[in-house]
Amino acid sequence: MRFPFRLWSFCFTLLCLLFAMNVQAQGNVIVVGQAIDLSGPNGSIGRDYVAGITTYFDSINVSGGIGGKRIKYLVRDDQGNPAVSAQAVSDLLEKDKADYLLGGIGAAVTDAVLANARFSQSGQTLFAPLVASVKTYNSRVLFWRPSPEQEMQYIFSYFDKLGIKSVGIAYQENALNQDMYQYVVTELRKRNMLMSGLVRIGASAADMERESAILARSNPGIVIAIADTLGTGIFLKEFRKQAPRTFVAGMSLINLDTLAEVAGPKALEWTVFSQVVPNPLSKKSLIQIDHSNMMKKFRDEDLSALTFEGFMVAKTLAKAIQAGKGGRDGLQALATQKSVIDLGGVTLTPSESTHRMSNYVDMALFRKGGGLLF
Repeated sequence: MRFPFRLWSFCFTLLCLLFAMNVQAQGNVIVVGQAIDLSGPNGSIGRDYVAGITTYFDSINVSGGIGGKRIKYLVRDDQGNPAVSAQAVSDLLEKDKADYLLGGIGAAVTDAVLANARFSQSGQTLFAPLVASVKTYNSRVLFWRPSPEQEMQYIFSYFDKLGIKSVGIAYQENALNQDMYQYVVTELRKRNMLMSGLVRIGASAADMERESAILARSNPGIVIAIADTLGTGIFLKEFRKQAPRTFVAGMSLINLDTLAEVAGPKALEWTVFSQVVPNPLSKKSLIQIDHSNMMKKFRDEDLSALTFEGFMVAKTLAKAIQAGKGGRDGLQALATQKSVIDLGGVTLTPSESTHRMSNYVDMALFRKGGGLLF
């Protein structure tokens, strides 16, 4: 039995229509990809960051997207593994046709992505990786947050104003921390501050116990931790046996959940952390209000500095997409913008020389009973 010509014609027309609809649907989507740690050593940082980004994109998608195009946000768990991160970025570019790429956590995964041939060929800019090491990157990386040096400067200035001149250092020796250690030592000299002692994190248990006791007896006004989350937790657990009320300062990418697990909640009292966003629980600006309202509408997570940072990163990327008309790289266009960018009461001051969007740094105290007090 021959297949009727009219039925053939109908099927062909239907297939063409479906294909056209699919092409049109793809044309109405902007794909944003990200490889980030969701289940590894910095998983809780990654999950909060992604929650804030997702919330902002959800909020604009329900309002019609950007220029009528919906944001399709694809996240891949790189587990904090550089090789996995590089492969995930390749897949996002090749298979998912990502139009924009957000970065992951740490210098190692960032380096792996930059060294990846597929990323190099893409011509894209890696936006807003969470890197806490003192390292210079080229214009293929655009940071949203201020530099680690800016965070450390703020920590010094904060305690300098309190008249503190004696500073201890807890140092976890590795390639990533060496530059920051030298930076801190140099800054102590510049400010005529005394280095009262050094604890080497990662030394033998006996050496750490001995060095912590010596540092505690020197009665420093503050101890600066140059270490990752685990190293900071190990130090705090030992040091608090000798000095329960000495300030210990860390930087914004310390994972507070893991820190509390390692050191115990009691050890976190009298610790302070630099922060790169305003208090997420405050409602002093429009974007703080929007973040709070949208998180309640779209998510179950609690508000945090990282959900707020992710929310602002996504809003900044949306502005870049709008600025990228006519084939221009919207991120680079935004980075070279001379005027201040207002996100809704929180402003960005892009720097073409440092490839950074924000200079905002604040300080938060880990209060008794848990949680940060800005």
